[in-house]
Amino acid sequence: MKITDHIKNANGKTLFSLEVVPPQKGIGIEDLYKNIDPLMEFKPPFIDVTTSREEYIYIDKGNGLMERRITRMRPGTLGICASIQHKYNVDTVPHLLCGGFTKEETEYLLVDCMYLGIDNVMALRGDAMKGHQYFEPTQGGHASAMELVHQINDLGRGKYLHNQDEICDEHNKFCIGVAGYPEKHMEAPSMNYDLKWLKQKVDAGADYIVTQMFFDNKKFIEFVQKAREMGITVPIIPGIKPIATKKHLKILPQIFKIDLPEDLINEVENAKNNEAVKQIGIEWAIAQCRELLEFGVPVLHFYSMGKSDNIKKVAGALF
Repeated sequence: MKITDHIKNANGKTLFSLEVVPPQKGIGIEDLYKNIDPLMEFKPPFIDVTTSREEYIYIDKGNGLMERRITRMRPGTLGICASIQHKYNVDTVPHLLCGGFTKEETEYLLVDCMYLGIDNVMALRGDAMKGHQYFEPTQGGHASAMELVHQINDLGRGKYLHNQDEICDEHNKFCIGVAGYPEKHMEAPSMNYDLKWLKQKVDAGADYIVTQMFFDNKKFIEFVQKAREMGITVPIIPGIKPIATKKHLKILPQIFKIDLPEDLINEVENAKNNEAVKQIGIEWAIAQCRELLEFGVPVLHFYSMGKSDNIKKVAGALF
């Protein structure tokens, strides 16, 4: 079922969903199940599965020669989606990237999604390759999420890259999610510019928006209000992550270019240890989510990052 249908069928009730990261190479999927199992009591209608673009590795060939090869950090997104659907009977949302994929490879992935009964995809540009300052499109690939949305939408209408026979099947029409940034994308010169770009993704065929994590609800509410004023009418789903360690004060702003509220910073800094920090993060997330429930968000989407114990405590206080 499509995400938008799940939201419609909820009749105004806020849903619970989560996002998981594929295990590293060599680690079995059972470890992933152990993190998902405790959260199934909250009946998530869908689970997102992330993906990663390629990285370079260097192989010593001897005599001072190094061979550069491209590898993927965490392969298996589509296989994990199929496994989760089979095990838990929930919809899954594979993340599709521009970076590291040609248009042909994207088409192959989408066709595989059709065969697996996957109705939803998240269209993302992706980050710059490790060691690179700026994002560079893969040769033969897309330069932006908007272009990726166009391809997904075209394919759903029967328009393939090298086949113009317009073979259309209603079941091929994907529900497309895109990313939104309550504190603007790190590369955008202004919030208004970023919202214009978001509007273009929606106009290209995106059906819903999931935001980057944030810790200040005022920024999310302002983001939603400005998006609505700009004519963006699709569902906007907030992304939530409970802070768990003192290192998060540095890591989260550095990686995601977000601000943390002063009250939260002070509580974390004064905490005796990370166990105390985790409890602070749980309590902050509960209060944050309660306010978002009052605001009427369609879904509370949790970034699990391979851990579920704190999310279980947050969800247990809400659902």
